[in-house]
Amino acid sequence: MKNSPHDGREHEVGNLAQPMLTLDLCREIADLRSEARWQSGHTAKTLAKYPNLRVVLIAMNAGGRLEKHQTAGRISVHAIQGRIRFQTAERSADLIAGQLLTLESNIPHDVEAITDSAFLLTIAFPAEH
Repeated sequence: MKNSPHDGREHEVGNLAQPMLTLDLCREIADLRSEARWQSGHTAKTLAKYPNLRVVLIAMNAGGRLEKHQTAGRISVHAIQGRIRFQTAERSADLIAGQLLTLESNIPHDVEAITDSAFLLTIAFPAEH
């Protein structure tokens, strides 16, 4: 990810590129929220990592912020819990649990947690990545 928003708060555990992965998102969110890092605004865990696809679970406490950044791939943001505000220079969208947003690659954006929140970030990298 170009200009990573995670500031060393993202971690990876185990084999993230198996032919098939099954994950318990509720348990993963609870684990992230039990970490001291979560208290500082946000924490993240890479759940799947392939050459052209990355899936990251991000937990943020109310008021937490991912400052302006961009990615080399297209992204989707799927709100799982709480409410987040996703903003580009041209648009802003508030997402609540169950809502999904997509964004073209290389568009600067930031994310703010309006309430304690969790979302799934999926990045589809270009073929040459």
